[in-house]
Amino acid sequence: MILDGQSSAAIEQAASLLRAGGLVAFPTETVYGLGADATSDAAVAGIFTAKGRPSDHPLIVHVAAGIPGTESLSRFAQPLPLFAQQLITAFWPGPLTLIVTRQPGVGAAAAGGQDTIGLRCPAHPVAQALLVACAAQGVPGLAGPSANRFGRVSPTTAAHVQDEFGDGLMVIDGGACAVGIESTIVDCSRGAPVLLRPGAITRAQIAAVCGERVRDPAELAQPDPRASGTLEAHYAPNAKLRLMDARALQTGLDVLGANAAHIAVWSRTVVKSRSQRVLQRRMPDDAAIAAQQLFAVLREFDAGGARLIWIETPPDAPEWEGVRDRLQRAAAA
Repeated sequence: MILDGQSSAAIEQAASLLRAGGLVAFPTETVYGLGADATSDAAVAGIFTAKGRPSDHPLIVHVAAGIPGTESLSRFAQPLPLFAQQLITAFWPGPLTLIVTRQPGVGAAAAGGQDTIGLRCPAHPVAQALLVACAAQGVPGLAGPSANRFGRVSPTTAAHVQDEFGDGLMVIDGGACAVGIESTIVDCSRGAPVLLRPGAITRAQIAAVCGERVRDPAELAQPDPRASGTLEAHYAPNAKLRLMDARALQTGLDVLGANAAHIAVWSRTVVKSRSQRVLQRRMPDDAAIAAQQLFAVLREFDAGGARLIWIETPPDAPEWEGVRDRLQRAAAA
């Protein structure tokens, strides 16, 4: 069922279900999450089952802002390095996840059995209302991966979640997600900021706050902690997705001509097809707007019966890194 996120009664109902070990989908500014009590291994197991997700693939734990969030941090995380504290001050609430050293004995299932855990404080007001209500009922944080089947396109509306799981799942409706791609992930567990997943918060912004260069995973000798959304193949629509430059895209449409069918195109460059059966959408020139639209466009193409999705490769520019990352992983699936 879909409940109104503006209703305090709906928020309390959802918090009670979560306290009882149930699952609730909730909005964030990035994508919709599938939430469970992060301190209950049994509840978290329900997420892995519902998504068809491997139990060793860790989840991100969402915490409230303010005093509940401060208490949750100490519940889940060991003392943080200075640069992690600086990132929290600068970007929380917001689309930034920090991988930190986990407190023993809490959140083991959510962490995929690792000694580290991913923590985030979302900016969405409905997510915050739910997290505060949960904290008041003794649930300090919600494990919350994207509310979709494992490896598939992330949901950015309540209707997307319902399409994935049907009417049996409680979904809190908070409207369309403003950011549209998952949070930036920074590993803070190895003494320096390491970018594990790009997102709306860029490496330049992170470096400016930390006062030091952001590392890439390959630069460190130690193995990376496993983190959400970092598998080579992920975020995949049902159709086969291919990235190509504008010239190759137009050439492909020209070769197929009037016979082109079951193809969808998302491009910044205007391309033309002689077939009326090619579904075309214009990719925004602004990276943030493109990110907001990305997953909704892929779902639209699937719903339209596309078997091939051709997308113009995003620019090799810092502000496009998050969009480029999601599309490369979708193309690898």
